[in-house]
Amino acid sequence: MLFLAILLFSYCQMSQHIQKTTANGKEMLSNPKLVLVQGTLNVVMKQNVTLSCLSEPGSPPVRYTLFKHNQQVSALNRSDLTPALFTLTISSASDMGEYKCKAEYNNSSGGKYSNSLNITLIEPISKPVLSSPTSQAKKGQNVTLSCFSENGSLPITYLFFKGTQNISPQKTMQKREAAVIFLFIDSLSDFGTYKCKANNSFPNNTKYSNAFNFTLAEKFKSTRPSIGLTSTVNAEESENEVIYSEIEPVKPEEEYINFCVIRREEEKGNLEDPDLTENTCTTKLLQ
Repeated sequence: MLFLAILLFSYCQMSQHIQKTTANGKEMLSNPKLVLVQGTLNVVMKQNVTLSCLSEPGSPPVRYTLFKHNQQVSALNRSDLTPALFTLTISSASDMGEYKCKAEYNNSSGGKYSNSLNITLIEPISKPVLSSPTSQAKKGQNVTLSCFSENGSLPITYLFFKGTQNISPQKTMQKREAAVIFLFIDSLSDFGTYKCKANNSFPNNTKYSNAFNFTLAEKFKSTRPSIGLTSTVNAEESENEVIYSEIEPVKPEEEYINFCVIRREEEKGNLEDPDLTENTCTTKLLQ
């Protein structure tokens, strides 16, 4: 019985060895592994990417071929058990897509294919646009601001500012849609210059929007028909200076004023955009 068991074990070992060898006595190749060894799969133009392809086990020499969408890109012969290294330079959109490699013995049919790796392009964002459904507001009113960058790889992260200070947590958008914040106009200090900035995974690609200002929608009255004006808003309630000046009437029944709200920031944030200032001026017709 012991002899039969040993004989059966030896037969099984021989069968497994035969199954793992080819007709010419070489060990059968396994499916190779395609891995990224240098660079990233999310790339920018002119970036180099190095992929490694190796079949273990196998009997050298082995021929490795790299494919993109079933089209041959490059081929290498390896005379030892070291991987084949393929270096790609991403120079156009046609270099993006799914890559696979194939391992095979020379002068043999068949071969084994690897897993796939997908290379995608990172695009820089365009300058975001800051907008609101209304440009006029008054004390006690709720308003919204929207920031949107039309181009650029997702996700895109947005941040809103008033003057030099950020006024909201950053918002990361996974879809091509605007980031929106809600504001409550409580005092004259809420008038000023608003901006937003946007960035994505493209390196060194932070961009700032246009400036947006809300104008005061409240009415003002004249103390005399042609001299001096007083405001219905108490400027001492905020840190702003309110400056009034009168323009000569175009018509006898009409009066206009220049109205400016100048915000003086006591503290400056660590922003790299020097244009984040606050100075709002408008001309109004007195009813």
